[in-house]
Parts: sequence; structure tokens; C-alpha cells
Amino acid sequence: MSSMTYHVVVPFGRDDDGNLITLEATEAPSADAAKRRARAAAEEHAGAIAFSRTGDLVAGDFGEAEILAVYGMVDVGMLTE
Repeated sequence: MSSMTYHVVVPFGRDDDGNLITLEATEAPSADAAKRRARAAAEEHAGAIAFSRTGDLVAGDFGEAEILAVYGMVDVGMLTE
């Protein structure tokens, strides 16, 4: 198993009824970059979260997510649905 840490940004928007929805997640090259990108995404959208996970992408085996930063309106529970 080749373990590596992935840094991810998930922006949150609103649907036509005003409900909070997740938008397309993107990978960042580092934790600091993920935090900066999440802050910028939150300025364009309802909010954003930056998190990291360590694991093996090929095997699909990951540890728990570590939340790095939360900006604006987010629902962390939506990330596990």
C-alpha cells in the first residue's frame, strides 16, 4: 500500500430552492493551498471547507478526514453522504 495525504477543497452553493449543496471538490497540492483555495471559494459561493485525508487512492483505503479550515456556510455532514 502506498499511502499519501490528499488535500481537498469542497465549495458549497445553494440550489434553486436555497438549500445548501456541495459543489465539485478539487485537490490542492498542500494543506496551506487548500486553506487559501477554500477561503477564495467561500467568497464566490455560500462557503467552503478544506480537509486532508491520508490513504491509498488505488485501494480506496483512507483514514478519517482532518478538517483544515471552514469558511462561510458549510454542512460537514454532507461530505459523508
